[in-house]
Amino acid sequence: MRRDQLADFLRRRREAMRPAEVGIADGPRRRTSGLRREEVATLAGMSVDYVVRLEQGRSSQPSVQLLGALARALRLSDDERDHLFHLAGHRPPPADAVARLARAGLIRMLDLLGDTPALVLSDLGEVLAQNRAALLLAGDLTLFSGDRRYAAYRWFTDPAARAVTPPEEQERYARRLVADLRAAAGRRTGDSTVAGLVDRLQAASADFRRIWTEHEVAVRRAERKTLLHPRVGRLLLDCETLVTPDQGQQLVVLTPADAETRERLELLRVVGVEEFPTGPVPDTRP
Repeated sequence: MRRDQLADFLRRRREAMRPAEVGIADGPRRRTSGLRREEVATLAGMSVDYVVRLEQGRSSQPSVQLLGALARALRLSDDERDHLFHLAGHRPPPADAVARLARAGLIRMLDLLGDTPALVLSDLGEVLAQNRAALLLAGDLTLFSGDRRYAAYRWFTDPAARAVTPPEEQERYARRLVADLRAAAGRRTGDSTVAGLVDRLQAASADFRRIWTEHEVAVRRAERKTLLHPRVGRLLLDCETLVTPDQGQQLVVLTPADAETRERLELLRVVGVEEFPTGPVPDTRP
């Protein structure tokens, strides 16, 4: 670990960031040229004290998870992210596998979408990043661990994951989840991550086994779905999915499909300033 170089790199990247790039107002009284340390800490989900110690070269070796959070907070490019890992004494995420770090370009798109809820997902349905509007809508979906990171696993093993989808839409949604997972398994033949996930799902859910045996395949692109939100009620959303060229990551954008949903999303943004959801709301992915 090269502490001095790591400290210098983090400090310079923070100072080079414009507040507007991460949705922070750049008012006339602002004296800091880039982001403040406390703003980086908030964006990365860590303490201000640890950010200070990192920038002063006094920290212990940061974990891979912490480095990923810093890379997202500072909107690092892929090359900058790899450099960050090297300075911290870790191997960067492999280029030939689906990295569990959202691409810098996709994170910037999240910022640009502003009040439109949007998420970055892996091809297995793991949420890698989400903007503030998506956080208000669905809670922090990056907090799941183990198999619960994956949308399909939560759907088929946790009744709460299905509770926000109307009963009449649940079978269709389940089939789309399985068909998308089948497509990913086909692209990633021989990948132990996918094979293990499928095996554990088959062991855990009779419904998954039933649908999996039908061998339906479909990559999700666009869909209209209903979300029963616990705070603002029924939402009708158009879900558009944009896929990276290697099909490893997806940008999911959620827009209101009717005037009532638009009004309820605006209400959620207002009340969300005062109170964030206390935990993840089940998936809004199409």
